[in-house]
Formats: sequence, structure tokens, C-alpha cells
Amino acid sequence: MLLTATETKEGRVTGRKTLPGPILLMGAPGVGKGTQAKELVKLWGIPQISTGDLLRANVAQGTPLGRTAKELMVRGELVPDSLVNEMVAVRLQEPDTVGGYILDGFPRTLGQASWIDGRISQQPGSLPVIAVSIQVDYNQLLRRITGRRICPVCQSIYNIYVNPPKVDGICDLEGAALTQRADDTEEVFKERMRAYSALTAPVVEHYREQGRFAEVDGDRPISEIAAGIVAAVERLRRKG
Repeated sequence: MLLTATETKEGRVTGRKTLPGPILLMGAPGVGKGTQAKELVKLWGIPQISTGDLLRANVAQGTPLGRTAKELMVRGELVPDSLVNEMVAVRLQEPDTVGGYILDGFPRTLGQASWIDGRISQQPGSLPVIAVSIQVDYNQLLRRITGRRICPVCQSIYNIYVNPPKVDGICDLEGAALTQRADDTEEVFKERMRAYSALTAPVVEHYREQGRFAEVDGDRPISEIAAGIVAAVERLRRKG
């Protein structure tokens, strides 16, 4: 079944709850993947699966996978795809994933994409992954990242370019001096963009070649971006 979605005059997405299947949200740092994942979770009633969250949860709970991952991290080594895949496999056994799920941060590499496609293909009747990439202009992303300021007291987030505080450098609510994250700099952003492009380009091509990839404009209001994602999923599911 597909989600029959409509967009109201206010820009909200409405429609029947159905089975969207597994959806991979892609996009460069700062495009708002996390925000859109939460919108889709509310709309479809399916879980968001973040490999970062899975890794932290396994380590905190001291699971066998978590203990192995912790040992690697303590030694300064990267957690291999095989271990991440195992964590995802365990999570996908939970009953809340039957109707679909939002993949956040996974698959990040071609190897991971091939693994999850193969796993899903072994389950009769399962829908394949659809990848949707949120697109935002590079300069706009740079302004989002480098312009971000945070109140250390109430955690309110401002942006000096599009959502500045009433008084420069001061939180509207707490009167505290706003801070900038150490990694919210142009140099760090450029490196993150290079790493993102190098890793994800093969994943994009993988799903594009199979007709399971779409791009949506991410430089719009949150509700309109969500509507674009829903429309892309509908279109690709019908095509599939």
C-alpha cells in the first residue's frame, strides 16, 4: 500500500497511515535530516533508526556488540561495517519495524547499502529501500552551520544570518552570552562535506541505477520538505 498524501493550505501533510517501507534519508551536514525524520515518524508512525543512537545504546547497555564496539573505540579504531550491520540487524527484528522505518546515517557506504538490500530481499513480501536526498545549496548550508549560536543555559538555537537574537550575541530568554560549537567553522564544514561526498556518492549511484532514488528541495519550510519526501516515496513505490 502507498501513502495517499495531500498538502493543506498551511503546508501540513495529511493522509492515511500505510506501509511506506524502509526509507533512507540522505543529505549533507546541516540539511535537516533529523528534523525531517521526526516529521515522517509522526506522519507514518514508523521508527527512526539511527546508527549513532544504536551504537551509543549498545555501549551503554553493555551488550556483546556494544562491548566489542567500545573496545575498538578505546583503541581509537573505527567500528567496522560488519559490526554496525549486526546492530542494525538486531534492531530490525523489533516488531515496530514491520510497516517501515526511517534510516538515518545508514547505509553510509556502498558495502552497507548492499548488505541491507540483500537482507531485505531475503524476506518475502518486504519492500526495498527507497533513498531520498535532501538538497540545499552549498553556501546556504555554510551559513546554517557557521551562523549557528547556542544558549548555554536554555539550549535555544539562533542563527546570526536568518534567526539572530534581539541583542547581538545574547540569548533573548536567558540574557546569557551565546556560544558557537567548536566544529561549527568553515574549515570543519568543508572537511565534513568532502568526507560526505566521497562516502555517499557510490550509495547515491547504487540507488539511482535501480530507480529507487529521488532528490527534494531542502531550502523550503519544514512541512513543504516533508510533503516533497512523501510525494517522492509515493512516486517511486508506484514505479517499483
